[in-house]
Amino acid sequence: MSRFRQFPPVLLARATWLALRQRVHFPREGVGGVLAGDQEDFQVFRKMVVDRKGVQPEQPGAVLEVGFHFTSFSPTTNKRLSRIPMPFIAAQPGFRSKTWMLGRESGAFKGVYEWDTVEDAEGYWMSFPMRLMKRRAASDTLTSEIRPATR
Repeated sequence: MSRFRQFPPVLLARATWLALRQRVHFPREGVGGVLAGDQEDFQVFRKMVVDRKGVQPEQPGAVLEVGFHFTSFSPTTNKRLSRIPMPFIAAQPGFRSKTWMLGRESGAFKGVYEWDTVEDAEGYWMSFPMRLMKRRAASDTLTSEIRPATR
């Protein structure tokens, strides 16, 4: 992926285009629900979906799951702050959806992303919004897994 496509002003322009074309949605389905995890249950507090274009695969090809604790601020404040990078996430090449979750006991944050391909998910790991998140994550709490999507 070219570095130019990851330049924040380019991402912001693409996010604006997606919004103007009404391709970005925030479905309510599942928000507020609880997903059981291996160590803890997580409550879904937001979803974002970008409509696919005709050139994209019919179904997502990869899932990226990221977990971490923030270094500062309360979970409520961090939920609000998590809105800031949303345009930069939506504009990523191959992005399909993200589900934001909060651990019910620990306050750990979890994001589950869907991508067109494993390569798109891998490319996101070094992206502008991911670098911002990594800076705010408490040391030794960041976990990630990329796997093929199953539908």
